[in-house]
Amino acid sequence: MDMLIDFPGGARVDAHFGPYTIKTDQPPAGGGKAEAPTPFSLFMASMGTCAGIYVLGFCKQRGLPTDNIQIIQRVHSSPFTHMIDKVELIIQVPPTFPERYRESLIRSAQLCAVKKHMENPPEFEISTEALVSAN
Repeated sequence: MDMLIDFPGGARVDAHFGPYTIKTDQPPAGGGKAEAPTPFSLFMASMGTCAGIYVLGFCKQRGLPTDNIQIIQRVHSSPFTHMIDKVELIIQVPPTFPERYRESLIRSAQLCAVKKHMENPPEFEISTEALVSAN
């Protein structure tokens, strides 16, 4: 899937793919207006929401209500490198959630494609090319 990334002004950087546009911005301290999440915030949200898709699917397949289920995503960073060294996902379930499904619920969240790609990251290749003139 190709995405077109463009620069609509200020510190905004947007991604376009299919019928969607994902808008990003920087906080005022970074030259932006904070009108959209930062790219890194979207990246982090993709982990929790991806796990959530698998939790939702697990519950739907078994007819389990999801009304009172939520996932808390906690990020732990190294004080030395300031890089993330641990992402913790805590699936909170109501007291009525069947005990026999809790471990399976965890296993379903572990199927998240974003998590799998983080565990086996792709190679990055960055290059430039000149645009072809429309004249």
